[in-house]
Amino acid sequence: MTTDEPLLVTSDGSTRIVTMNRPDKLNAISEELHAALTGIWARLMRDPEARAVIVTGSGRAFSAGGDAEWLEQIATDPEVRWRAIDEGGRLAREMLRFPLPVVAAVNGPAVGLGASIASLCDMVVMSEEAFFSDTHTMLGVAAGDGVAATWPGTIGMQRAKEYILLGDRIPADEAYRLGLVNRVVSPENIMTEAAALAQRLGALPKYAFRATKKTLNLQVERSAVGIIDFALAAESEHFSMPEMVEKIRGMRG
Repeated sequence: MTTDEPLLVTSDGSTRIVTMNRPDKLNAISEELHAALTGIWARLMRDPEARAVIVTGSGRAFSAGGDAEWLEQIATDPEVRWRAIDEGGRLAREMLRFPLPVVAAVNGPAVGLGASIASLCDMVVMSEEAFFSDTHTMLGVAAGDGVAATWPGTIGMQRAKEYILLGDRIPADEAYRLGLVNRVVSPENIMTEAAALAQRLGALPKYAFRATKKTLNLQVERSAVGIIDFALAAESEHFSMPEMVEKIRGMRG
């Protein structure tokens, strides 16, 4: 992919492929990419030919989480911080309420917000070389992007606490065993498998699928929205603490 756009949308028949496109940064989420990810769902809703969506990353990562430069701006600029926190809540809501099937093709590491995005998709196909990790708590901020709301219901509270508080990696085989992913495949087969799953979901009776997805996601949304609002407020407060600036600058090397 040669375009400099941070988020690409391409088509495979009626499937739209949304690709985080910062391969040289392991698709770390910049301010521009975060805004694009938040707004893409309304754009896709206006596409009358779309029947399913695949979310993936370019290069060798799904997403390495927040870009260090952007995190420093969040920590030092109240306007940037407000915008990031507001978008974070809207991104979670947009994904939970999006009516078409969404398949995550986790082609490499999915860290922080990357893990959250995968957790908000309907189904997940994961490369056997990939892993999840949520590093918010290790960085010194609340886990506000999504996994604190979604993982406990999937893997149980005790395991969720272990992985979210300690930030340990969850390799693909363990993610499958825990129920965080639907398929684990070789790296060269990940898009083929994701496309096949997206096509199957997209071929289901449209309104039956939408109503059933909404029924299932309401269980997540009714608990997740309040949780995410609190966690994002706590995350915003933590970013405003002076020691966070030095910690983030240390991340930049």
